[in-house]
Amino acid sequence: MRRKLVRPAVLVGLSAATGWISWSGVALLLPVSLLFPVLWSVATSRKIAALISVGYFLAASRGLPQGVATFYQFDLWPGLLLWLCASLSFVAVHTALWTANARARPFCYLAAIVLMAVPPFGITGWAHPVTAAGVLFPAWGWWGIAAMTAGLLGLVTHTWPAVAMALVSVWLWSAATWTDPILPDRWRGVDLDLGPSLGRETGLHRHHKLIQLVRETGFTKTAVLALPESALGSWTPTVERLWIDGLAGTPITAIVGATVVTEEGYDNVLVAVSAQGGNVLYQQRMPVPGSMWQPWQSWLGQTGSARADVFANPVVELDGTRIAPLICYEQLIVWPVLQSMLHDPDVILAVGNGWWTAGTSIVDIQRASVIAWARLFARPLVISFNT
Repeated sequence: MRRKLVRPAVLVGLSAATGWISWSGVALLLPVSLLFPVLWSVATSRKIAALISVGYFLAASRGLPQGVATFYQFDLWPGLLLWLCASLSFVAVHTALWTANARARPFCYLAAIVLMAVPPFGITGWAHPVTAAGVLFPAWGWWGIAAMTAGLLGLVTHTWPAVAMALVSVWLWSAATWTDPILPDRWRGVDLDLGPSLGRETGLHRHHKLIQLVRETGFTKTAVLALPESALGSWTPTVERLWIDGLAGTPITAIVGATVVTEEGYDNVLVAVSAQGGNVLYQQRMPVPGSMWQPWQSWLGQTGSARADVFANPVVELDGTRIAPLICYEQLIVWPVLQSMLHDPDVILAVGNGWWTAGTSIVDIQRASVIAWARLFARPLVISFNT
């Protein structure tokens, strides 16, 4: 009896270690996630496959309970509940699609890859192994996605040792020649360390300080300067006029996070503002489920939820430059960046407000993910976070 428990325990332990290491916030460690499909495929029953999936996902998303508790300023239990609920789609998909039929297994795993990449399951499709494509196949673009998918399918067949050796060789070569994504000419992302006050403290003094920062940072060399998610608070005609006047006499365009209040709730947006005027540039496609996006509120006739545009505005244009914006949560899931890449953007812009993740690896994971995507598609990358 004890021997029968050893193998499942080892597989679950290895799966948890895989999730922990690969999603530690270091881009070059993302390929460790490719061990998960191997462990999933060698499970001897659906129950063990479920436990392997639980171990991987919970370890990969380990920062969520603490982050949620910090954000809402209450104890750890609600965060733990959200952590477990978020794992349901990943575990359910991989449990339902597990099969003992070796011939059918690659097709089942292909279905799992696709389902966890697109809505509705993809809404919580964190820790997707396909993200490692940018590390293994930099600059390959869509061919890199195809190669990564083929490699993942090979890892769930009986030839997985040979496939794994080939992927490890590619990984080592990539690590030896790795370079970070370039910064676009005359663009700059500004990281802030203003904690929870950013977006909540929206008085005149805060706006003046941000405007002064923009002017000092980008006056001589920068044409476009990005500030983090929610930096402006609510985007109103008064705020717009204040920033237009504040940037008068400069060539700078500031792309800044803000919220736009609607009758039903609010939009989480990026605005572009310069001395010539301001406008909403981008509306977030996928706000954080549960804390921001609460679709049940509309079902109950209530208001206050962030709106999810899901497939809207994958690419926006600013002065002839096509931008693929990713706000915070969108950097953790697959379909927003792939949808944007279908429209051939010139630059990827990733912003976030991660003060609530202090003591966790969440922001580092977001950075690693967008770096991997930028390297895969050989796109310049601009990053701006508040912590």
